[in-house]
Amino acid sequence: MSSSSEAVLVEARVRDLIGRLDIDPSVDSDHVHRLIEECVTDMFASGVLMDPQSTIREVHHNIAGYGPLQVFFDDPEVEEIWINEPSRVFIAVNGKSQLTNVVLTDQQVRDLVERMLRTSGRRLDLSQPFVDAVLRDGSRLHVVIPDVTQNHWSINIRRFVIRPRSVYDLVGRGTLTHHAAQFLEAAVVSGANVVVAGGTQAGKTTLLNSLLGCIGPQERIISCEEVFEIRINHPDWIAMQTRDASLEGTGEIPLRRLVREALRMRPTRLVVGEVRQGESLDLLIAMNSGMPSLSTLHANSAREAVTKLCTLPLLAGHNIPGEFVVPTVAAAVDVIVHTITRADGSRRVSEIAGVTGRVENGVIEMAMLFKDEGHGLVRKGGYPPHPQRFAQAGFDLTQLLDAYSSAPSIREVA
Repeated sequence: MSSSSEAVLVEARVRDLIGRLDIDPSVDSDHVHRLIEECVTDMFASGVLMDPQSTIREVHHNIAGYGPLQVFFDDPEVEEIWINEPSRVFIAVNGKSQLTNVVLTDQQVRDLVERMLRTSGRRLDLSQPFVDAVLRDGSRLHVVIPDVTQNHWSINIRRFVIRPRSVYDLVGRGTLTHHAAQFLEAAVVSGANVVVAGGTQAGKTTLLNSLLGCIGPQERIISCEEVFEIRINHPDWIAMQTRDASLEGTGEIPLRRLVREALRMRPTRLVVGEVRQGESLDLLIAMNSGMPSLSTLHANSAREAVTKLCTLPLLAGHNIPGEFVVPTVAAAVDVIVHTITRADGSRRVSEIAGVTGRVENGVIEMAMLFKDEGHGLVRKGGYPPHPQRFAQAGFDLTQLLDAYSSAPSIREVA
C-alpha cells in the first residue's frame, strides 16, 4: 500500500472520530494529533503502515493544518505563499519568488480557503469576490475569485517572519544604521508624527512594528487597520480592524470610522496601519490637534509620500479644499521614513526626511536627515521640526544627529 493510500485510510478514520467527539481541529490541534497517533499505532501494529511518522504528519496537515501548504507555514524562511492556479504554487524566500512542486486540485484550493476563513468572520462569494483576513498564526490572507479573475482562484498569504521588538532589532539585519535607529527611537519617544512609506513588500509594517516597540509602557496605543497586521508586546494596546458589509448590505465599518472611534478611547498614540483613502483626513486632523501618530503609506519616495498625503484627504468629500490640506500636512507630519526592496530581496530604509512645516508656492519644504545614495544610509544636513519636543523628552537633537557615537540607546541602558 502506498504512503498516500495509508494517509487516506487514517484520515477517514480520524475524521470519523472527530465528528463523534465534536472536536474542532483548528482549536484543539494537539487532541487531533493524539487521535492520529492512536489510529496509526493500531494500523501499524497490524502491519498495514510502512511509514508511520510520515503518515502522521500528512494526516495532521490535512486535518488540523493547511494540507500541502503546511510545510511552507512551518518554514520560518518563507515570507509569502501565493497560488495563481492549482498547479502553480509560489513562495517567496528572502524577497525572491520560486515556483514550488506542489500541485493541487480546484477542490483542494477551495477547501483550503474555506478552512482559512472559518474563524475570520469574513465571507467570499459572487457578491463579495475579494476577501482580506488574518489566519491563526497572524498571516494575512487575500483571495480573489472568478469572474474577477479569469479562470482560477487567486490566493496570497503574507507571513510575518520578522517580529522586531524595537527598531534596533532591524539594525543587525542591515535595514538601517544604528545612528538612524537612535534618531527614530528618539523621534518616537518625543511624540513625533511618523509616516512609514514604501512599496508593496518593502517592509513597512515590520518597520512600523519596530517603531511601536520604542513606545513606553505608560502610554496607551490604539491601532486601526483593514486587517490585523500590527504585532507588538505592549501592556496598554487596543487593536481594531474594519468590517465588511453583511449579506443585507449593512454593518460595514470602514477605516475612517475606526480612526474617529479611536480618538474617543483615550489614546496617547494613534496608529493607522495603511492610509489609502479619506481616513487620511481624520488622521491629519488628529495629528494637528496634538495626538502623536504613526502610520504607513504606499509611496515611491519621501517626497511622493508627502504629495500623496496632500491628495488622499480630497477623497473624503467634495468640500475639502486643497488650500486647507497642504498647510495641514506641513504642520502635522514630522518625519517620513521611506523603505525599499532591493534587487537581492533585502529591505532597506532609503530615506529619513523631516517635514519643516513651511510651504513655498504650494510645495511643502522637506529636510533630508538620512539618505542612502548607494553606499548605505548616511547622515545628511537636515533637521526635523519641533526640536523642543526632543528637548522635553531629554534628547539633545544636535548631539543626537551630528555628534553620533556608538553609545547604547536609552532602551538598552534601561
